[in-house]
Amino acid sequence: MTTNVVDQRLYPVADWYDAEALLSTEERQVLGRLRTFLETEAKPLLAEYWERGEFPEQLAQPLIDLDLMEPADLTVDAPARGIFHGFRIFELARTDASLATWYTAQAGLFRTAIRVGASEEQQREWMPKVIDFALKGVFSLTEPEHGSDIAGGLSTTARFEPCPGAEADGGSWVLDGAKRWIGGASTADVLCVFARDVADGQVKAFLVDRAADGVNLEKIQGKTSLRMMQNAHITLDNVRVPEAMRLHNVNSFKDVAAMLRAMRSDVAWIATGIQAGAFEAALAYVKERQQFGRSLGSFQLVQEKLARMLGNITASLSLVVRLTEQQGWGIYRDQDSALAKMQTSLMMRETVALAREVVGGNGITLAADVARFHADAEAVYSYEGTHEINALIIGRALTGASAFTN
Repeated sequence: MTTNVVDQRLYPVADWYDAEALLSTEERQVLGRLRTFLETEAKPLLAEYWERGEFPEQLAQPLIDLDLMEPADLTVDAPARGIFHGFRIFELARTDASLATWYTAQAGLFRTAIRVGASEEQQREWMPKVIDFALKGVFSLTEPEHGSDIAGGLSTTARFEPCPGAEADGGSWVLDGAKRWIGGASTADVLCVFARDVADGQVKAFLVDRAADGVNLEKIQGKTSLRMMQNAHITLDNVRVPEAMRLHNVNSFKDVAAMLRAMRSDVAWIATGIQAGAFEAALAYVKERQQFGRSLGSFQLVQEKLARMLGNITASLSLVVRLTEQQGWGIYRDQDSALAKMQTSLMMRETVALAREVVGGNGITLAADVARFHADAEAVYSYEGTHEINALIIGRALTGASAFTN
């Protein structure tokens, strides 16, 4: 009697080599709670809200209540391991890219900004609030006219104005400029805004109250990717920020680059999870769909495409797992995170295209699930460094020569 090994798996079909086995029993239990929530509470809502271009806000608090950032049952002696954080992202993205992007906006981008950019005193005050979402924030770096060239092109300005008769640190900053593509800004408490100090030309970072005078948020309409994620165009007009709300360890773009180096691995995990979600949706479809009197999944050409998709996912998981292990040892290199983001995103593009292909015409409808992953992959392919930018970071490390325009 033959056994259907795939159907007996306790871990996702897409995790063919069971990379999840690297997690402890306790970590897998927490991941299981998330998986159950996503399957029962989130999945039934996704097609409707993707179509409407709205985020299902009723999922936000239950997701927060799952205590996934630093789960109490994992952090008795030390912070949760990076490999757990990676699989948490994988699981979210395997369900929906917008959910993963929404959660990592807080747990990845904003938390990293505080961890890397805030002083020890600021971290003591803010980090516990970041972890339990009492202080919700977003990473506001990209500008309307500057994305890939943000290091030299950042044009939002910051001007320091000391209080009369007070020490310099008793003053405030005045910010002017604009930011674009800032996901989750409309529900954040603060915007972590990066601006160029007019006095020394260096980049600084500020926590700006979303409701402060001079801050205007406009929802970006007409998106064909990450439709559930609410992205904002932010205008800053003479916005005043106290010196106490400046991240004191951000004093140049090198400090911002340190954040990006740490965060880019999160996007590689998202790209890997998207592949898994698209593949599993396609696999379920071809096993049920009948054509020419037989299961679509029994055709040789379909099986070849399924095998290619699984190969891409397995290779992507190998990349992100190894990168995360290195970062757990304190090894953070631009070229390492760039390689993972570049290659997983490249394989993601092929995987979602193959998934859409084997599902046929139904692959462009939300009913088969594949369409969401196929469309959302395009945004992930570009954000946190385009393919070309990441390739040049790797090329610079390989050759010792920078191909970036000065």
